[in-house]
Amino acid sequence: MAELVFFTGTMDCGKSTLALQMHHNHTVRGRSGLLFSKHDRAGEAMLSSRLGLARAALTVGDDLDFWELVVEQVTNGRKVDFMICDEAQFYTPVQVEQLARLVDEMGIDVFTFGITADFRTELFPGSRRLIELSDRTQVLQVEALCWCGRRATHNARVVDGTMVVEGDQIVVGDVADGDADEPAPTVEYEVLCRRHYMRRMTGQAARAQALSPDVLPFDLDLCPLPSR
Repeated sequence: MAELVFFTGTMDCGKSTLALQMHHNHTVRGRSGLLFSKHDRAGEAMLSSRLGLARAALTVGDDLDFWELVVEQVTNGRKVDFMICDEAQFYTPVQVEQLARLVDEMGIDVFTFGITADFRTELFPGSRRLIELSDRTQVLQVEALCWCGRRATHNARVVDGTMVVEGDQIVVGDVADGDADEPAPTVEYEVLCRRHYMRRMTGQAARAQALSPDVLPFDLDLCPLPSR
C-alpha cells in the first residue's frame, strides 16, 4: 500500500543523499516518479547533496498545488508511481495535506525529507504537519556530529561568526540588512549537541576560547564522550 513517509534529522545527516538514492532505486526498477525541492543549496530546479550529487527537480513554490500538478500529469498520460520531496520543512501545511491526499486517493508513494526544527528549536510548519499526518516518521541513522564529537541534535544559525537565536525562520544564503551600501552579513549553519546549543558555543567560539591565554584547560566547555 502507498505511504507518506517523513525522513528527518539534523543538517549533515544525509537526507538529500538518501532522497537521490531512493529516486535512483525506484527508477531502475521501472517505477516512474517526480522529484521536488525547495530552497536547495544548488539553486532553483535542483536537488543536491553535500556529497556533490545533484539532479534536476521541480521547484516547490508556496502556490504549487501538488494535487492539481499530479492529476494534470496523469491526465496527460504520465505514470506517477512515487514522489521524492526534499526540503519538505519549507512546504506549507496545505501542501503536506495535498501530499497525503495523493497517497490516499491515488495510491502514490510519497517520500519526504527535511529537518524538523529551525535554528530557534521551533518546528517548521511543514515538518509539524508531516509529523501529524505521515504513516511513518523515520529518523536517519547517519548521525551528524557536534564539534565536541557528540551526536548533533540542533541546527544553529551563525551570522558573521556569532550564533543567533532570533530572526526570520527561513534564511538560505547571504541576506542584505539595512542600508544597501553596507555589506551583507555572512549567514552559515552549524549542527550542535544540545549542551553547546544552549551555551551558544559553536566550533569557532570553542577554538577562540581554547586559544585565549586567560582560559585554563579545565575551563574549556568540553563534553566528555560517553564510554562505549
